[in-house]
Parts: sequence; C-alpha cells; structure tokens
Amino acid sequence: MQQRIDISETAAGAYNRVLALENFIQASQLSKTHLELIKIRASQINGCAFCINMHTQDALSQGETAQRIFLLNAWKETELFTEEERVVLAMTEEITLISQSGLSDSTYEAASRLFDEEYIALIIMTIVTINAWNRIAVSTNRTVK
Repeated sequence: MQQRIDISETAAGAYNRVLALENFIQASQLSKTHLELIKIRASQINGCAFCINMHTQDALSQGETAQRIFLLNAWKETELFTEEERVVLAMTEEITLISQSGLSDSTYEAASRLFDEEYIALIIMTIVTINAWNRIAVSTNRTVK
C-alpha cells in the first residue's frame, strides 16, 4: 500500500488546527487512561493500524496493561474496566459509529452521573479528534513502519 498525499504539508493550515485541538486535549484534565482507551478503541473500530500501533504503545508506556489492551475490543465481556471506563468506551463506540444510532440517552445519562459537563465535553471532543486522525491516516494510507 503506497502512502498518498501528506496532508500535514498539502493542507497544513487545516492539519495544524486539528493538531491544536489534539494539543488542547492532551493538556486537559482528561485522564490519560481515558484518553488512550478512547484512541485505541476508536482506532480499532475504524481499522486504523497506524493509530492502533501508536496509541497502544503510548498506553503501555503510561502503565496500561497488555491484558486490558488485548481485551479492549471485547470490553463488554470482561470486568477489567471500571464503571467510568465502561461509560467512556460506550461513548466512544456510539459516537464513532454515529450513523447507527448516535450517542444514546442511556449512555449520556450514565456519563452525567459519573462526570461533570466539562469532562463529558472533553470525552466527546477526544472521540471527535481521534476519528479525524483515523480518517486522515486511513484515507492517506499512513502505514506502520
């Protein structure tokens, strides 16, 4: 598979604005565990090998266990994830697969019981951002080297 255009060069202005959003999220109060779970799970759904590789490495370097990463695509079938993580993962799936039914009322209500509005906004923006990165990487054939 040959890499296509390099959007960071071809559309640098747009790319840099997505990067600015990424930097904002990285500096936010969002838990690093939540951040990497979102990025890995959305990337799994979107089939973005480049992002899966990057974010599993990031998660491992931050202390995430290999077992939890291995089971992330089956998180509903294990008790390895906390209630908060389960809500974050449900939000990730529902927003990433937005054409199926979007963020459900039940998932949003569960998030509202666990997180304040600012944190929910950060979760949503993180999901939006990784979906943008996935789409950039997949559509330009960004590969793992």
